[in-house]
Amino acid sequence: MFEKGLLFENDFQKQLKSQFYNVDADPTFGERIFFENSGGSLRLKACVEKKAEIEAFPDCPERIHARSLYLKGLVETGTKEILEIIFGAKSGALMTELTASQTMFQLVGIIMENVPGKNAVVSSIEHPSAYDAIEYYCNKTGREMRVVPANTKTGGIDVDEVIKLVDKDTALLSIMSASNISGNIMDIKEIVRRAREIKPDLFIISDMVQHAPHCAMDVDELGLDGANFAPYKFFGLRGCGFCYVSDRVAKFPHHKLLAKPQEVFELGTSAPANFAAVMEIINYVCSIGEHYIGKKSRKETYREGMRRIHLQERALLYRLLEGTDEVKGLRHIDGVTVYVDTEDITQKDLIIAMGIDGVDFTKTVAEYQKRGVTVYERINTSIYSKRIVEAIGIEGAIRVSPLHCHGVEDIDKFLKITAQMVEDFKNN
Repeated sequence: MFEKGLLFENDFQKQLKSQFYNVDADPTFGERIFFENSGGSLRLKACVEKKAEIEAFPDCPERIHARSLYLKGLVETGTKEILEIIFGAKSGALMTELTASQTMFQLVGIIMENVPGKNAVVSSIEHPSAYDAIEYYCNKTGREMRVVPANTKTGGIDVDEVIKLVDKDTALLSIMSASNISGNIMDIKEIVRRAREIKPDLFIISDMVQHAPHCAMDVDELGLDGANFAPYKFFGLRGCGFCYVSDRVAKFPHHKLLAKPQEVFELGTSAPANFAAVMEIINYVCSIGEHYIGKKSRKETYREGMRRIHLQERALLYRLLEGTDEVKGLRHIDGVTVYVDTEDITQKDLIIAMGIDGVDFTKTVAEYQKRGVTVYERINTSIYSKRIVEAIGIEGAIRVSPLHCHGVEDIDKFLKITAQMVEDFKNN
């Protein structure tokens, strides 16, 4: 159902757009279309304002006066809601760091240093935080590192290719939930099911940083031992990363204050403002859910909100690719190539990897910038991109990533600019 997505009502989409800062213009550099929401995300006004409000207070949340108790309550409620609502976890622990990449290194290290086995499995298209962590700890613990090849037609990872590398001696399996270049969504549930047929107690984790802003996460349903997200890619702020840790991972030795309970990962005093800002993300998504299904539990409205976000983004993705009778989509502009393009877009997040034939990617990005469009190149001369783009069989791509609050007029404007750029490049 809704293979081509389902757009928000026009007025509702505009109301959502108004809740973000600097969507259509940079106050210093002028009007722009911001289609770079994979390198970060448009910022919810409520997140920025709540963070500033809470940071104004000097009080320590470990004291017993009224303001301190309020701040402590933000951390406690935030922890509960992040685990239960965002991660979909009924149990487990929460790990926080300055970045989601740091949480991934910590998570991988805890498992690799405490679980017996002769190998660890990771995919070729992982973000460096997962791939490098696996390589680092395989070298440190003397394990074989097994790398799952990418499907060069889809830009994703096939279940069968994962299963070929898993055996009874695998200590850890790490597969990201969605590609940050192709947008391809991995079949994590099936990967987990089949991998645990081979080794029932296998530890399995997933980098959800790219996928979290587009789809509801559910670590219990998937059967994961760890997953992470970054608020700055999820309508929120830089400076914090959150990671779900299963009960069995939390029981392993890990960095902690020795007097604290075993399931605690907190080192030092928490930053209440970070938790308060994430709760504003939850509030926002729940408001979308409530718009469609009315007042329900926060978990129900959150899940419906994320479902509606995903359907809106699928509709925008379809329009980007196919266009309309008036505006050609990227698939139909002569001189544009959409990489790792698949007919079925139901297994894609709102990310397109594209290029203009015969034109350098960096030059293309610079030209977009001149015309008021912010996108980004992922190319094989970048330490962050080389392994990933080469794994899916390309030298690089322009990554185009709108957000659900964008409307069809934003998509059409981008397509018109792209078509004009192609003509201009041909004529110069």
